[in-house]
Amino acid sequence: MARSEMPHRRLALVGTVAALAISLAACTEDPPPAERPTGPNVVTVADMAYSPATVTISPGDTVTWFFDDDRMAHNVVGIDNASSLLHSPMIAAGQFSQTFDDPGTYNYFCTVHPNMTGVVIVR
Repeated sequence: MARSEMPHRRLALVGTVAALAISLAACTEDPPPAERPTGPNVVTVADMAYSPATVTISPGDTVTWFFDDDRMAHNVVGIDNASSLLHSPMIAAGQFSQTFDDPGTYNYFCTVHPNMTGVVIVR
């Protein structure tokens, strides 16, 4: 390698390292907080609880679970007749929605925190 090429290679290496450092810093930043959906059928998942724990809706309505628990992941998993209907991903922030077409009582819980329970009543 000619001596005249060395400074250019060093500059390229410095540029690559700087770009890598910037991209890594961007990966570790917290994402902006998700905006809480509005409406009567929103369940907040925070502080190790579903709030409200019971939601009563009409057939065809949609329930949205809004996850906002400071990096502690939870999920919504149906029990018994709700097991095939409710199965959200394990997340700490974001939301999951489900439409309920049939009347009934749909119990659910968090698989990591089984003391977290909730119910959707469709009538």
